[in-house]
Amino acid sequence: MDAFDPAWVALRLSLKVALWATLIDLLLGVALGYLLARKRFPGRELLDAVLTLPMVMPPTVLGYYLLVIIGRNGVLGAWLQQMGINLIFTWQAAVIAAAVVAFPLVLKGARAAFENMDLQLEQAARVLGVSSFGVFLRVTLPLAWRGVLGGTLLAFARSMGEFGATLMVAGSIPGKTQTLSIAVYEAVQAGQDDHANLLVIVTSVVCVTVLIAANKLTPNRALAV
Repeated sequence: MDAFDPAWVALRLSLKVALWATLIDLLLGVALGYLLARKRFPGRELLDAVLTLPMVMPPTVLGYYLLVIIGRNGVLGAWLQQMGINLIFTWQAAVIAAAVVAFPLVLKGARAAFENMDLQLEQAARVLGVSSFGVFLRVTLPLAWRGVLGGTLLAFARSMGEFGATLMVAGSIPGKTQTLSIAVYEAVQAGQDDHANLLVIVTSVVCVTVLIAANKLTPNRALAV
């Protein structure tokens, strides 16, 4: 039973971090995905490239950028520090790191879903007098939900496995910031192979389950980059 206690604590923390990160990504990803899919403005593709950058950038580099922004002497961190708020080495910092790393998955899924919709259905709703916001809630989002949900599930799985950026901004404090992926690293470093194997199995089962769900819900074209 003792072997399962640390794994259970790490699993609960990983789920907590992944859920909050995915919620943030869902809200921002849908909004920005709709903006990029439907609006034409100067710098649109540049904005898309910048927002997609976490998908290809090394996690440690992202972690460094986050330290520059939310660290105690960072652009935002110094201001928060004056208000008595410290994000570094907290589970909230792990949420921010996971959200940044996984965000492109929601963005790409949402944008592709919005771009591949039949716009005539939206136009018909407007002719019937439905407001723009009403059209989005009652027509656009229901039609795009498979692509959005598929990207969201992939973002959740990615958040569960985030390591590099999380380690840099949240550290490895057991019970506070030590997620499953970091716990695996610490167990291997300590030569605790049995504990590492247990953590790997738990992580793999959770991520495989999410990926199977994502594959069933997501059209192949919805995640095309």
